[in-house]
Amino acid sequence: MPSDSNGVPFPPVRRLGRDDLRHCVRLSVDRGWLPEKAKWSLLLEVSEVFGVDAPDGGGGRDDADGGNGALAGAVVLTRYGADLASVGMMLVAARHGRLGVGRALMEHLLAEAGDATVTLFATDLGKPLYDKLGFRTIRRSAAFTGPFRAEPTRTADNSKMRTRPATTADMTAIIDVDKAAFGADRSRLLRRLPAFAGQLLVLQAEHGLAGFAAAWQNHTSTVIGPVVAPDGAAARLLIGDLAAGIRGQVRLDLDPDRPELPAWAARHGLKPAGLNAVMAYGHRPPPGDPARLFAPISIALA
Repeated sequence: MPSDSNGVPFPPVRRLGRDDLRHCVRLSVDRGWLPEKAKWSLLLEVSEVFGVDAPDGGGGRDDADGGNGALAGAVVLTRYGADLASVGMMLVAARHGRLGVGRALMEHLLAEAGDATVTLFATDLGKPLYDKLGFRTIRRSAAFTGPFRAEPTRTADNSKMRTRPATTADMTAIIDVDKAAFGADRSRLLRRLPAFAGQLLVLQAEHGLAGFAAAWQNHTSTVIGPVVAPDGAAARLLIGDLAAGIRGQVRLDLDPDRPELPAWAARHGLKPAGLNAVMAYGHRPPPGDPARLFAPISIALA
C-alpha cells in the first residue's frame, strides 16, 4: 500500500459494511459530491464496497464525528453473474489525492472481479487512471437535467403499448425482460427497486410486459433510470409518463450519440450538463442488447 503525505502507510484495502455508511457519505461530501445516503445504503446491501481507512483517522471538511474512522478512499464493485461487473463511486479524500490510493483500490477491485468484464462511467479526473489500468472507452454518457416540460396533450408513440405502475406480480417478468436486454442477471438489484424508487412503471404490450423504468430521488433531482424498452418510442413513453408527475429537476443519463432520446429530452427542457466516458475492462465485449438499454439505474451501477 502507498503512504500518506507524512510517510505513514495506508492500511490494507478492506470490505466495508453497513457500519461504514456515515463514512461513505462523508467521503462523498468531502469531494463535493452529493451525500446520497439512500444510494450508499443500497450499494452496501447489493454490492461489494471496498475502502481504505485514513492512517490517522482524520476526516475531511465534513468531519462531523471528530475524525474517528474516516476513509481515505472507497470504490464499489457490483457483480452481475460471473462474467460482468461494474465499478462505481470511486472516491479518494481530497487530502489523500495523488498518493496512490485510487490505484490501490482499483487494482484490488479488478483482482476481486477475476475474469469478468468490468464497466464504469469515467469522469475526466478519473479517466487517466482507468486508461493506465487497461480500460477502453466504448461509448459516451451525458447527464440531461432540468424541469421536464410535459406535453399538454400527450399521444403515445406506440398506441399498442401503455404504461402502468408495477406490481409485485410483475417482478419475474421485469427480471426476464432486463436479462434479455442487459445480458446478465441483475435480479438482486432489481428486486430492491420497488423500495428504492419512488415510481416503477412497466410497459404493457399486446404480448405481455415489454419494458420498465423507474424514478428515484437524490438530493437535487429525480433520476429516471433504469429505462429498458424495445425501442425509442417505447422509451419515450415510459420516461414521459414518469416525468410528467415529477416536480423540480429531472436527471436522465443518456448516450448523446444515439438518435432516440437526446433531442427529445432537450425539447422537453432537459439540457446536457456533464459528459462521461463509458469504459470497459476485459477481453469480452459487454453482453446484452444495448439497443434496448436507454438509461442506467445510476452511473454508480454501469
